[in-house]
Amino acid sequence: MPPSSASSDLPESPAKTDHVAELVRRHFGIVGGELLVGGLPVGELAKRHGTPLFLYDRGVLARQWGALRDTLPEPFEIFYSIKANPNQAFLRFFLDRGCGLEIASSGELCQALAAGCEPARIFFAGPGKSEAELAAALSCGVGEIHVESLLEAARIDALASRGGSPARIALRVNPSADVAGGSMRMGGRAAPFGIDEDQLDAVVDQLARLKALKVVGLHLFIGTQILDHEVLIRQYRAGLDTARRLAAKLDRPLETIDFGGGLGVPYFAHEHRLDLALLRRGLESLVAEVAVDSALSGARLIVEPGRFLTAEAGIYVVRASDVKVSRGKKFVIADGGMNHHLAASGNLGQTIKRNFPVAVINKLDLAPSEAVDVVGPLCTPLDVVARGIDLPPVGVGDLIGVFQSGAYARASSPLGFLSHPTPPEVLVEDGYDRVIRRRGRDEDYLSDQVQDLPALFEE
Repeated sequence: MPPSSASSDLPESPAKTDHVAELVRRHFGIVGGELLVGGLPVGELAKRHGTPLFLYDRGVLARQWGALRDTLPEPFEIFYSIKANPNQAFLRFFLDRGCGLEIASSGELCQALAAGCEPARIFFAGPGKSEAELAAALSCGVGEIHVESLLEAARIDALASRGGSPARIALRVNPSADVAGGSMRMGGRAAPFGIDEDQLDAVVDQLARLKALKVVGLHLFIGTQILDHEVLIRQYRAGLDTARRLAAKLDRPLETIDFGGGLGVPYFAHEHRLDLALLRRGLESLVAEVAVDSALSGARLIVEPGRFLTAEAGIYVVRASDVKVSRGKKFVIADGGMNHHLAASGNLGQTIKRNFPVAVINKLDLAPSEAVDVVGPLCTPLDVVARGIDLPPVGVGDLIGVFQSGAYARASSPLGFLSHPTPPEVLVEDGYDRVIRRRGRDEDYLSDQVQDLPALFEE
């Protein structure tokens, strides 16, 4: 899910990081003060494809995949969480590397199948699955359906009974204890997600009466956007305790243990990168523990990252269309905003607005000299891309980039708000660029609407 400021009452660390400079150093580059994406100047890309647009560097995707694969000991499998960014180019990129896919809707099921994913490599999670969605998942033979409630289990059982073969399910569990440390924590509190851990034994007893179900695994969701390796290891260990309890209740070993997502990336100045070397060390200890436990040793260990794999690859690019001063405050008005990037505006989970890494990407050689608000073109005061941010002097036509925009950006935004054209997505690598989602036109908003409206008003 998008970054949250749920813990914004905590004091910020005095050691702040310039994430723009760090991301440019690690992944991109500069020539003549202009950002390079995949070896191409951002101005050239903006001229070719127009603004607003999303630029993705395929090389960054490869580096993030490699870093995570090197961090996870061999027993771990990676299932990409489609919700982070469902573009077909991304799905095929990860499938080519042996990744599975985690879905949360029938739409994502269609995306996964269209990308060529084998149904057995699809796990279906998420609350509120409709009967039609469950039927579609069963008919195509997804690897697992992750059950959120007894009612959902009963629906799956009824559908599977008509199909003639048992449905493979995992139980999504809401832990009793809150293992603190992520920006969105759910353990130990009421939540619409999963089955409360203190009800697990009773639920398993009731599931035993449903003959068309086979409980094969456990799915845990304790938190997300975690930047502390120790928190992740504590969560995984708590998950193993729950897995042992479930295996004992079933009186057979588990086939899968899905630890969910949780691996974070730094957005805000006080945040620091996840230490992958220390995470690897902790996971090696955990894997050694699993290897000698007969209830768990045969289980597949699953993680479902989305943000970690894709966020750093993406930049949302807008162009300054106006610069004005109102009562002593300077505003840079851009041609895109919260309609394309709701998370950056702070309206998707933040209790206090914090700025994403934002820069004038055609003036990276200039030092910040003034505080401005960067706003979008929408008729609402909520449309703020960055508030009180220090930037070099911004003029009409300058390009502003929002970094960390490869996950939960376009895919989690109200694209239809005010009916602006939707931004294209462009994938760049080694000096070559290609459109992987075209720009939506104004008339696209009429394509699925009733066209003979006058007839509705005839007497």
